[in-house]
Amino acid sequence: MAGHTENSITIDAPLDLVWDMTNDIENWPQLFSEYASLEVLSRDGDTTKFRLTMHPDENGKVWSWVSERTVDRVRRTVRARRVETGPFDHMNIRWEYEETPEGTHMHWVQDFAMKPEAPVDDAWMTDNINRNSRVQMELIRDRIEKVARDRQNAPLPG
Repeated sequence: MAGHTENSITIDAPLDLVWDMTNDIENWPQLFSEYASLEVLSRDGDTTKFRLTMHPDENGKVWSWVSERTVDRVRRTVRARRVETGPFDHMNIRWEYEETPEGTHMHWVQDFAMKPEAPVDDAWMTDNINRNSRVQMELIRDRIEKVARDRQNAPLPG
């Protein structure tokens, strides 16, 4: 069995702002509440390999892994995969962006499977990812909408 999640949110902000803020991975620790740090390991065109480290969990364990991410601004998609899979057999992620009359619709899809020796199974991880994705998406929405409002209300240069 494998895990699959899909989560979406609409952000009341222009596509360019949503794209720029969510794909500025060096600033993810300020955008997401769960990430303590991000280190870029390499860049090759539109592909970036990076190490992501989370804040300690409730047991004090710090999770960290290497991922590879390729952005396609023309198609408004991002594809990512874990290079260091840890407890996952595999983890593949796709982000999609769409302009709508209400703002920018952001859609996250995650396909994965846990290793047999992992401390949790696919069903547990599916619930965990769904729960956490909603929290993070709402936080990201709020932060981006604040930037959009601040820019809209900024005085025009004299």
